[in-house]
Order: sequence, then C-alpha cells, then structure tokens
Amino acid sequence: MASEKSAFEGTFKQMFRRHAAGVAIITADLNGKPFGFTATSVASLSAEPPRFTFNMSRSSSSWPAVANSTYIGLHMLGLENQALADRFSRTQERFEGDHWEPGPLEVPILKNVAGWLIGKIQMRLSFENNAIVVVEVVDGLVGDDDTPLLYHSGSYSQPVPLDYEI
Repeated sequence: MASEKSAFEGTFKQMFRRHAAGVAIITADLNGKPFGFTATSVASLSAEPPRFTFNMSRSSSSWPAVANSTYIGLHMLGLENQALADRFSRTQERFEGDHWEPGPLEVPILKNVAGWLIGKIQMRLSFENNAIVVVEVVDGLVGDDDTPLLYHSGSYSQPVPLDYEI
C-alpha cells in the first residue's frame, strides 16, 4: 500500500507541474506589519458580487496575517514582475525597499504590477494543514498591460499566441 501511495503522490505532483498557472502575490497587514506571499492558486469565484479565492498552507509565515486580517491585497503579475515573484516566494525580506506602499484599508500595495485588488475576507475554510480563502473585492486598479507571468513545470514562463484566433 505504501508504494501505491508514493506512486500516486508522484503522479499528482507531475500532473500539477504540467498545469500552467498565473502568478499573483497576496498581501496583508497585521498590527502594522506587512505580510505577503507568491500564489498560483488564485481563481475567480463570481462576478456579481466580484469574488475570488486562493489556497494556502496554514504553516506559511503569512498565514497569521491572513487568518487575522479583515482585508487582503491581490496583485496580478506580468512578465516584468518575475523578480518580485521570486522575492515573495524565496526570501524573508519581502517588504524591504520602495516596491510597495500602504494602500486603501492599510493593505500593502505593490507598485508596477499588472493590477491589484483589495478584498474583504468572507470565509476561511481550513482543511488539514491548508486553507481556502474567499474574498469579496472592495477596491482595485488595473495597471499597465503586460504579458502574464505563468508558472509551469517548476519555472516561470509566458503564454505563446496560437497561430489562429478563437
């Protein structure tokens, strides 16, 4: 049985490495301190009212901020934001520098991204060591048009146009 479990886990990991996902950064403020992390699990939930979801590990250093904040920020990243994605996924010095500022409702806002949304957390659903978070949008701004930053097969990439239009 143990060998079946590891084979299944390996298949699972391989399958999701093949699933390209947009790259975003989630930010929050907890007691005046900014928190944030890179996320590839962001999804639109509804247009009326505008809501989105994301998943995260409850062992993340940013979980206490998400668990105890009312508002969070969602930042969509473009190809030009790869260094920012790396900073928020690989370092603890995520907010050192002038690449961000306090935004509406004290949510940290990242500069020069494809766009940002501020949302009010509507629900946190814990499941084992993970959480699904549902957020209703209360503010936002679309930034400059940029090629989307994707995460695929363990590295960043960009979409390539097809030879035909749909």
